[in-house]
Amino acid sequence: MAKFISMNKKQENKVFVFGITLVATLGGLLFGYDTAVISGAEKALQSYFHTSNLIHGITTSSALIGCIIGGAVSGVFASKLGRRKSLQVASVLFFLSALGSGYPEFLFFKQGSASLGVLIAFNIYRIIGGIGVGLASAISPMYIAEIAPADIRGKLVSWNQFAIIFGMLVVYFVNYSIAVGQSIEWINVIGWRRMFASEAIPAALFGILLFFVPETPRYLVLTNKNEKAFLVLKRIFATDEAKNILEDIKATVHETTGKVLSYGWKILIVGILLSVFQQFVGINVVLYYAPRIFQSMGAARDASMMQTVVMGFVNIVFTLLAILTVDKFGRKPLLIIGSIGMAVAMFAISGLAYAEIIGVSTLVFIIIYTASFMMSWGPICWVLISEIFPNTIRSKAVAIAVAAQWIANFLVSSTFPSLINFDPAFTYALYGCMAVLSAIFVWRMVPETKGKTLEEMSKLWKK
Repeated sequence: MAKFISMNKKQENKVFVFGITLVATLGGLLFGYDTAVISGAEKALQSYFHTSNLIHGITTSSALIGCIIGGAVSGVFASKLGRRKSLQVASVLFFLSALGSGYPEFLFFKQGSASLGVLIAFNIYRIIGGIGVGLASAISPMYIAEIAPADIRGKLVSWNQFAIIFGMLVVYFVNYSIAVGQSIEWINVIGWRRMFASEAIPAALFGILLFFVPETPRYLVLTNKNEKAFLVLKRIFATDEAKNILEDIKATVHETTGKVLSYGWKILIVGILLSVFQQFVGINVVLYYAPRIFQSMGAARDASMMQTVVMGFVNIVFTLLAILTVDKFGRKPLLIIGSIGMAVAMFAISGLAYAEIIGVSTLVFIIIYTASFMMSWGPICWVLISEIFPNTIRSKAVAIAVAAQWIANFLVSSTFPSLINFDPAFTYALYGCMAVLSAIFVWRMVPETKGKTLEEMSKLWKK
């Protein structure tokens, strides 16, 4: 009888953990939705506002400016407001950005105007959404990592990446359903507005559900709310185990001054380089400009949008592969295998571009590239960033790493239109070289964190 009650309690705890993880991953879904919504609208925006390639590249990437800001301030928000309230702020920013990006003339301009002022307003709203993405990208995986048991932490944090990819797939479907069967003129005037405004629905749902999840026990201990922390831990673990974990957390809180360099430079450099390499391999070039890339391969407009949807399904399948293996296979092996796969695919695409061969072979290597990324650097980078930093410096260190990631993202995404016009073969070969460097970096510098508790991270870096 006692054993039956114990099993029921364990099952109840798992349901609780998975439930709050599901809510937190909505931040990831909105991250993916917000960053990928531009893929279906970017050509319409260029036509509507009559922008040059340079201005169009900046407009397409303007949300990334907000992402840099959001990532940089996420540490302050996470430390002062807490993890949960910071995500609530992000949900409000997502909601405002969705409506403002869809109707940038609101209040100040004439409806239907395509003036410079409206273009600036559009970019401001995209930056506001970007701040939400920056906050969510740092704090959603941090929240999950601080809630999750050590033996399934990698799997649960990886679900955040699944949510990012699922958000992208959802918006690909939304964009496709809005655009299919419509004239280019309608899409250039009305369609792109509906694409951006559609994000308001998941943003509102995220904000509402956050009222029903607790603050993380690590943050509660950091703010001297030990009793509340114990109540949360008791809902995740057995009572005795919860007491032991609480004591471990309390011990690490007083271990250092909490300054970001308390554990030296190497830990910060590893976090930054993980973030930078995740972007320098060129993934967002494929995600943001997918329809345009497929059209350049000879696909019709509707067909290119559908190929993007197919690519989204591939992304989901290989993200699931990472989820199933990250806590068994380890973080480092997956990253290195993914880097090799991306390098091979990018060098192949470069060779095809140089030979001016456009067709199914290019599509195959794009899918191999994205599959390699999604089973490795996509989820695993976020897992490592959320877990490698000790409790006392986590919020500050994650903020620095995530800000670096968004800076790298902006550099890659904003320079792609100019680079591709200069020399496609060189551009793809450059991303292939970055994939090779990323494999060497992981092999030489990144520690394996599989199975370690968050409290053991400080011991790892002290070594």
